[in-house]
Amino acid sequence: MEYVQNMFLAVFLTVLSAYLLGSINASIIITRLFGHPTDIRQMGSGNAGATNVLRSVGRLPAALTFVFDFLKCVLAVLAGRAIFSYFFLVPWVLPQVIEQSGAYIAGIACILGHIFPAYFGFRGGKGVVTSIAMIMIIDWRVSLIVWAVFIIAVVFSKMISLGSVCGALVYPFATFAITFFYDYHSNAAVPISYIYVATISSLIIGSIVIIKHRGNIKRILNGTEKKVSFRKHNGNSQ
Repeated sequence: MEYVQNMFLAVFLTVLSAYLLGSINASIIITRLFGHPTDIRQMGSGNAGATNVLRSVGRLPAALTFVFDFLKCVLAVLAGRAIFSYFFLVPWVLPQVIEQSGAYIAGIACILGHIFPAYFGFRGGKGVVTSIAMIMIIDWRVSLIVWAVFIIAVVFSKMISLGSVCGALVYPFATFAITFFYDYHSNAAVPISYIYVATISSLIIGSIVIIKHRGNIKRILNGTEKKVSFRKHNGNSQ
């Protein structure tokens, strides 16, 4: 019973802290600090993310937005690991597995906070940068696969949105392949439940990113999606 109570406490504290951290939307704050009175959500694509800031405001605000959105998810994931390792110690489960479980939960909560920010009327970005941060800090092996797919898609299509969608599609498959065929089969102490947590979490995150890009997907299919050009500040993702 004590383990169950500790688990619920760890989940609650992790979700709360990560969601509130994710709700700090850098694109809205930074564009205002750069003297733009118009809400970024009323400019360009209407998306509160780094690419819309790049197209509508400029490179420096976009770079700062990217860095902040990236780091806030890193901080959320680290906090999730720390909370789970402190409150949810189970002697028969590897500490690394417990920490990774907390990391996944924190990542999802942070991404949801970015998309539905409590401080800004629950209208935020598409969660691409925060998702990238989560993937990279949780499992660098999976992140290499996702990055490779993203880069290849962008290089050939010149569309960041297509790269984001392709990366989101491959993410759960890459997570399952790495955790099941490498972690689970090479380490008897890794429980099958961890594979479920990792795969389901990555499926949730990938689905969120794809759903938030449904407008982009329609434009890609009908050939009207904007192609990226950093010199001309074009783009329509994140």
